[in-house]
Amino acid sequence: MAKHFTSHTFQFFRNLGENNHKEWFDEHKPVYDNHVYIPLKELVTTMSPTMHSIDDQFELRPHRAVSRIYRDVRFSKDKSPYKTCMWLSFQRPMPREEWLGYPGYFFEITAEGYMYGMGLFQPKKKQMDAFREEITYVQEEFRKQGENLIAKGFSIGGEMYKRPLPSELDNWFQPWVQRKGVYLFKSFPVDERIASPDFHRFLAEEFMALEWMYNFMKEVVEL
Repeated sequence: MAKHFTSHTFQFFRNLGENNHKEWFDEHKPVYDNHVYIPLKELVTTMSPTMHSIDDQFELRPHRAVSRIYRDVRFSKDKSPYKTCMWLSFQRPMPREEWLGYPGYFFEITAEGYMYGMGLFQPKKKQMDAFREEITYVQEEFRKQGENLIAKGFSIGGEMYKRPLPSELDNWFQPWVQRKGVYLFKSFPVDERIASPDFHRFLAEEFMALEWMYNFMKEVVEL
């Protein structure tokens, strides 16, 4: 069994996209276990010391941090039984209604590549209002930290408002404040780095770079 991702990881997702049914999955479950699920759990384990240093309340149990591949098809028009991507998340354990509005880290793999980042994904309006307001109090430091992350290659994501909100902040801040949720991310195609046994060290450094922004978002939602 592999403790890191291999070419079989991504080939599994490509094949699953073409054979999304129980018979095929059952036949290829050893590939899923050994090249997808176990490497994801191993990544959580090797990342745990770094994530604990960022927030000692993160959920670090691998079986909790790694997503399920089985889809809930009860209320979906798409009855495909399996997800064609997998992810892990580092977040504080809490009820779902609170979890959606709390910042967290994520890492996702698909047939085409991988993506990772951190942010507020489905916050309540009052939490984003607090985020925007808090930026006005620390504009200089927020710009410094934000520019540093953008220079490192992170992009800003999150659904934009169709009608811009009134804002007294200058244009640099608008990509941050004109969203219903906001996160920072990087995405890559399949490359040699993702298949390296040392990938967890690279990802740990990337997640550490986001620590200031994580703490800023955490403090905002706790106001």
